[in-house]
Amino acid sequence: MEKQYGCLTGNYVDNVRTMDGILHVEDNFDVIKKVLHIGKDHMTLYYIDGFVKDTVMQKLMMHFLSQKGMSFPVEEGEAVFAPITPAHRFMDHALPYVETDVTDSVDTMVQMVLSGAVLMLGSTFGAEAIVIDARTYPARETGEPEGDKVMRGARDGFVETLIFNTALVRRHIRNPSLTMSYLTVGESSKTDVVVCYMADRADMQYVEKLKQKLNSIKTDALPMGHESLAECLINTRWYNPFPKIRYTERPDAAAAQLLEGNVLVICDNSPEVMILPTSIFDFMQETNDFYFPPLTGTYIRIVRHVVFWLTLFLTPTWYLLIRNPGIVPSWMGFIVPTEVGRVPIIVQLLLAEFIIDGLRMASLNTPNMLSNSLSVVGGLILGDFAVGIGWLIPEVILYMAFVAIANFTQRSYELGYAFKFLRMLLLVLTATLNFWGFGIGLLTIGVLLATNATVGDTRRYLYPLVPFNARALKSLFFRVKKRD
Repeated sequence: MEKQYGCLTGNYVDNVRTMDGILHVEDNFDVIKKVLHIGKDHMTLYYIDGFVKDTVMQKLMMHFLSQKGMSFPVEEGEAVFAPITPAHRFMDHALPYVETDVTDSVDTMVQMVLSGAVLMLGSTFGAEAIVIDARTYPARETGEPEGDKVMRGARDGFVETLIFNTALVRRHIRNPSLTMSYLTVGESSKTDVVVCYMADRADMQYVEKLKQKLNSIKTDALPMGHESLAECLINTRWYNPFPKIRYTERPDAAAAQLLEGNVLVICDNSPEVMILPTSIFDFMQETNDFYFPPLTGTYIRIVRHVVFWLTLFLTPTWYLLIRNPGIVPSWMGFIVPTEVGRVPIIVQLLLAEFIIDGLRMASLNTPNMLSNSLSVVGGLILGDFAVGIGWLIPEVILYMAFVAIANFTQRSYELGYAFKFLRMLLLVLTATLNFWGFGIGLLTIGVLLATNATVGDTRRYLYPLVPFNARALKSLFFRVKKRD
């Protein structure tokens, strides 16, 4: 981190004036400056209101005021264990708190205060200061994530507070090889980011490469948390809609990924954790698969794969068949509609795609007590009205309703929209070039899958299919009982 501020001096009054100016104490009502008199010495504390533990600070101040002074004699052998400076001696002899440190960097002092820690300047400390990490953040309870629920299993989930999330992970893995590497991203925001991995299982070359990539990010802030960080990590390939990062809000799922050798990136102010590296098949795994016996888990996983891939190919294949009714077997003749409506079917299919998204966005912005009922009523009214006036035929509504519902068999919105864009591309190409268009669409999907780069480019997006790993591929489709 580049230095932005000058250094403190040995003059206590000048140091206080410097910190007052940097923190704009007179202008910020929530930046608290507290001056204490300890015997003949003076102490100034800086902290953010709402970021410190009131009871802890009250007890510390009472303890400070009970001291006769801030200077302590050097004891024999003290230099062996710590530098002999007045700030270190005061911290060792008169500061009864577990998380403290001495620093001479003004940049570190400012960053720690704005992060919620307490800065202590003393008239005997010279050009050093003491940082007391007595911070606490406003946080919600660790309830079950709304978008990642399970029928059986744990009901806790990540929250927006970084230290809570790291504690939730450590609760699941009590192993000294579990490593939490801390760094900051953003010139202005100084957002806390943690790279979490198992030192004895993760690819350490990939871990180091990821850390270097995070440290090299040049951005002013991460206003959208994990999404802003993801956009900084991902190489610009806007034309490829497939997601490159998998997320989870569940500590149990995150812990399982760590034990498999993956790496987590935890971003402060975000309740979602990044799982790296990832492949297309990883998105098809759900926590529910592992909370049921192997047979049930395998059945659920296979159904998820079949149903979700149908969302990509169902409507384009159906449209290809009804455009070429001669290739439809007699026993499948029922799929060819007897009426096509007043609007071409390709337009009906694309119109239904937009209508579904419109209803979904309206549902997100509707108050919770009304969202379910309005969504159902709106869908019924619009569907019945569209069929009645000839805009849509019943078959289009049936197939698009299946696609809309089946899209929720997996929880990644990014993957769902990737399939949506490619499904629409297949429809347009099929409508334009018939069989050739359908074939070109399939080839385009294959190319996009094969060329989609993951973060760090250490694992192919089609792994374990490319490169082929039979054991890993089998474990993605069949849930077997682990014996070790």
